Amino acid sequence: MNYHIIPVTAFVQNCSLIWCAETGSAAIVDPGGDAEMIKQAVAAAPVTIESILLTHGHLDHVGAAAELAAHYGVPVIGPDQRDAIWLENLPEQSRMFGLPECAPLTPARWLKEGDSVAVGKVQLEVLHTPGHTPGHIVFFDRVGRLLVSGDVIFNGGVGRTDFPQGNHQHLISAIKEKLLPLGDDVAFLPGHGPGSTLGHERKTNPFLQ
Repeated sequence: MNYHIIPVTAFVQNCSLIWCAETGSAAIVDPGGDAEMIKQAVAAAPVTIESILLTHGHLDHVGAAAELAAHYGVPVIGPDQRDAIWLENLPEQSRMFGLPECAPLTPARWLKEGDSVAVGKVQLEVLHTPGHTPGHIVFFDRVGRLLVSGDVIFNGGVGRTDFPQGNHQHLISAIKEKLLPLGDDVAFLPGHGPGSTLGHERKTNPFLQ
């Protein structure tokens, strides 16, 4: 699986354009805003957008999802339904950050632990990783050894849990019990900042020691 990171919005959120190298079929993961910038990145790549994938319901990860889904005529898929309250409260999230109002969003398909999503010939496994939000999920390309981790784990850090419905212990448990066992060689694309590998974080991340 190929990927291109598109940092968007004042939150410098990593929107990921991912695609199957063999077919050119692609998905946009966590389009937090700056829809025109994302469209330009897509136009510059030899890909065909087939879906919008969401790891969780925070505004900085979903702000442009509805606009891009309508533009490309594709479904919004994910996150886990336990994040429905966040997607329903997008107008409130917008006001809280002083941003233009983002309408409530209901995905075409909710995802849960054990589901899979196809991007061309690439199969992405879905893991439920609560803590940052109750319905947070991650997408894992087992063959390509690549994880799209949203706001669960970062290079040198972990996701915030001081938002409503956050739970630090759930977050750490998800990382240690679901992500680290995937293998030290797995590279991950986080929701913010530079990427890393699970092995590097297992050894050096201060939150995991």
